[in-house]
Amino acid sequence: MYVIYLPDLTATQALGRHLGQRLWPGSVVALIGQLGAGKTQLVRAIAEGLDIAQGRMVTSPTFVLMQEYSARLPIYHFDAYRLNTEAEFADLGVDEYFESKGVCLIEWADRVLGCLPAEHLRITLEITGDTSRRALLEGKGKDYELLAAELTIRMTSIGQAELH
Repeated sequence: MYVIYLPDLTATQALGRHLGQRLWPGSVVALIGQLGAGKTQLVRAIAEGLDIAQGRMVTSPTFVLMQEYSARLPIYHFDAYRLNTEAEFADLGVDEYFESKGVCLIEWADRVLGCLPAEHLRITLEITGDTSRRALLEGKGKDYELLAAELTIRMTSIGQAELH
């Protein structure tokens, strides 16, 4: 697991953009963190890294459960906050999305861990201040382990984050 300290929103946005630039067809990113931790902000930045036309159109899909956005790769943005069971998430047909040529971004993924594919990137955001966050990156599977390491090196090398 990699730990990155993000001192401000600019650093969180940089992490998301770098991640979006590196994602591939079929990527799955599980986002975990309390209310207000910045999960939707991170999704917006990932979408910008995937060359979405307007990042402002990315909003939390809490009430609709899933939103789809057009970008370099299709983006499937899920929010499991309002779900009561993993079965409700599975009933959305998530397996088909996981096997697609798009990118799946799942907020509140800790509520549906049993539905996630074995290989994915897990990012836990922890609030450490008004705009500062600690990001815990855990790659599940070789490709995602390499991605987590690469993101950590990239963020620290450009001075947007610190290792802790």
